[in-house]
Amino acid sequence: METVLNLIDRAGAGRSGDRRPPEVPAPVPYAGSDTDVMKLIVGTLVISIAVGYLAGGRLSHLANLRIRWAQLALIGFVMQVINPPGHWPLAMLFGSFVLLSIFAFVNRHVLGFWLILAGVGLNFAVIGLNSGMPVSSQALAASGQEDTIGQLTNNADSYVKHHLATGDDTALFLGDVIALPPPIGQAISIGDIFTYTGVFVVIVSGMRRRTKTQPAPSPEVQGV
Repeated sequence: METVLNLIDRAGAGRSGDRRPPEVPAPVPYAGSDTDVMKLIVGTLVISIAVGYLAGGRLSHLANLRIRWAQLALIGFVMQVINPPGHWPLAMLFGSFVLLSIFAFVNRHVLGFWLILAGVGLNFAVIGLNSGMPVSSQALAASGQEDTIGQLTNNADSYVKHHLATGDDTALFLGDVIALPPPIGQAISIGDIFTYTGVFVVIVSGMRRRTKTQPAPSPEVQGV
């Protein structure tokens, strides 16, 4: 009897020794903050302000623009930059485009906002059709972003807002297929061109705009 019990104990000990704690899958890394949008916006602002000054404008004149619901643009921008884990970034991206579309529409009376509205609409369309922005691998390589190709391939679950373009994508010509070589080093879309051109027009025309109470300087007439 003792022999049988000993054999059972040994077998149980062997099985318990072979048991291993269940493997917990490593958390999928996420993309972190999206700095590409920030780079393009900052670059566009710097160039626009510089051209505005060269055209004889003043930065203080921008305060005279009747910009409505500016908080929507700020919230929409923040929603595009922040990338929380999971599929929240894609939902936030859709929400940001809704806010930006409303912002551009209510300010269509300002010169340049029709371009912004068109650009936002084009980007929103291609992202909605493909559940994210398709990015051309050729454009990434031409813009010096070979590392991004590997990231989009190996960590596709981490980059839900963008994915490498395939033959299954719809309206691919509206995706990020235009390469801006270094030092800019970005892949942009037709919608981006419309959007940032609109921002350029808004700033430059706004800096040159004069109020009714600020007449243009007239040449001084010297007395005889």
